[in-house]
Order: sequence, then C-alpha cells, then structure tokens
Amino acid sequence: MMAGDFGCVAATVKLGPLRRSRARAEIASVTPMNPLLGEAILGVHLAVIAFNVLGLAAIPVGAALGWGWVRIRWWRALHVLSWAVVALQAALGRACFLTVWQDAATGAVASPPLIMRWVNGLIYWPLPIWVFGAIYLALFAAVIWLWWKVPPRRRPADRR
Repeated sequence: MMAGDFGCVAATVKLGPLRRSRARAEIASVTPMNPLLGEAILGVHLAVIAFNVLGLAAIPVGAALGWGWVRIRWWRALHVLSWAVVALQAALGRACFLTVWQDAATGAVASPPLIMRWVNGLIYWPLPIWVFGAIYLALFAAVIWLWWKVPPRRRPADRR
C-alpha cells in the first residue's frame, strides 16, 4: 500500500496530490519511518476492524441467544463510538488516521513482510471511495438501529 491511500476497514483509493501531501506532512512531523511501528499500527487497525465487525454480528446473535454481555452499556457505547469515527471519516472523504499513520511509519516499502501483505489484502479493497462511504454509513445506521432494538442495560444486573 502506498502513502496517501484511502483506507480504513477496506479501501485502497488514491487521494489527490494536495490531500496526500497534507497527510504526509501531518504524520512526517510526528513519526519517523519505523517498519515495526507500522506493523504495530496494522495490528491495532486489525483489532479495531475485528471489534467493529464481530460486534455488529454478535449483538443480534447474542440478543437472540440471551448473552448478557451484548447489553453491557460501556461496551455498546464503545462500539457505537468506534463506528461513528469510521462513518465520519468516510462521510468526509478522509483517509482513516490509522492508515495514514501506518503509511507514514513504514514509508514506501518495496516488499512488506508476507503476513502484512496478507492482512492488507484482506482489509484494503480497490473500490471507489463513494462505495466505502455508503457502506460505512449504512453499517453505522445498523449499529444505531441495534442500540434501539437491543438496548444496553441501564444498570449492571444483580450479582447474587
């Protein structure tokens, strides 16, 4: 993946030269090139994606099966907040900050490690930016709908 690619949970769309140079300038002033840091950021990015996607599936399944943890308020609030960040970035047509940080940390590496290439292939897809904006906004709407349909508990359940 090249510096300036748009991506957070699945995009590889080139940004214009002005946006790309701004993103590079923002990060270059903060972080020197460091491939290990780039791999760590990729790991965090993958964890956020897993949290968002698996949470979206776990809430309705857990509600149907009576799993109490899917109604924990702080967990659900964190899930909504995480999706709100993704949806806001997509609505603004901005690159995911984790992707920008990863690109800045790794630089233009000719041949990233095999695992990194494999993970990048799973989460960055070459589709137009509007597709991702529409998908992220629809998924955020689904998360909000789940908050209403499977509401979190107001207080922790009695532990007797």
